[in-house]
Amino acid sequence: MEKYLEIIKNSYSSYWNYLKQSVLMDLNWENYFYGLIIISIVVWGLEAVFPWRKDQPLFRKDFWLDVFYMFFNFFLLNLIVLIALSNSAAEIFNDLLGLVGISISSFQLLEINKLPFAARILLFFIVVDFTQWWTHRLLHRFEFLWNFHKVHHSVKQMGFAAHLRYHWMEPIIYNSLRYIPLAIIGGFSAQDVAFVHFFAITIGHLNHANVNLNYGFLKYILNNPKMHIWHHAKELPEDRKYGVNFALTLSIWDYLFKTNYIPYSGKNIEIGFDDDEKFPKSFFKQGIYPLGKK
Repeated sequence: MEKYLEIIKNSYSSYWNYLKQSVLMDLNWENYFYGLIIISIVVWGLEAVFPWRKDQPLFRKDFWLDVFYMFFNFFLLNLIVLIALSNSAAEIFNDLLGLVGISISSFQLLEINKLPFAARILLFFIVVDFTQWWTHRLLHRFEFLWNFHKVHHSVKQMGFAAHLRYHWMEPIIYNSLRYIPLAIIGGFSAQDVAFVHFFAITIGHLNHANVNLNYGFLKYILNNPKMHIWHHAKELPEDRKYGVNFALTLSIWDYLFKTNYIPYSGKNIEIGFDDDEKFPKSFFKQGIYPLGKK
């Protein structure tokens, strides 16, 4: 037990130091704090210059709530629980494997740090994105998980900051299901993670942004605003009741598994879910949902 408490303590102190370094600009390419700010400002600028829904205000409904979610989920949530939980859970998992004489490295099929940079980044990116695509499907398929995911779908006007409006349980689910696939490929560096992370954040912001972008043939590879708006559609056909367009970054998974759905321009469709008018509106009440659910 003492070992795990030490891991938790070190996790808090290490992440706090990282957060301070980020804000004070003591970091370079791995500075997620200013990286997120720069990406957000650029995409918000695109919303101002190339709006898809021209009647939607730049400071749309719940804009500031989503901005708060963006920084809370991206930084403070890690400080409060995720880093300590992830590190201690990983150590507990390794210790349990040790009881039967194996370790997490026993699952490792290759070390991607031995691959050329481009191949390493591509493999890491594909494994992460495919795992997240399946996780996203699960969030829609099972009511227990859907109750958490409702927070993200409670957005009523799409904008870049809606990307990071999500329940604090979601990263726990995503990280848990991502752990084994990443352990299997192993050996990726912090620079690899940062490169993929910034790319995914950029595409995620654009997916939710009110921008009139057409990716041409790349729409079959990359998720985009005109595809993702249908993922948030309030009304879907009965045979699509568990959702459509689950892509986070790569839309190709939806085309391969036949979950793609763009029947017509979704520019002005209503987004949300059934009875969303009864869903909690405040950050705190959304954070404790589904406790108190009627």
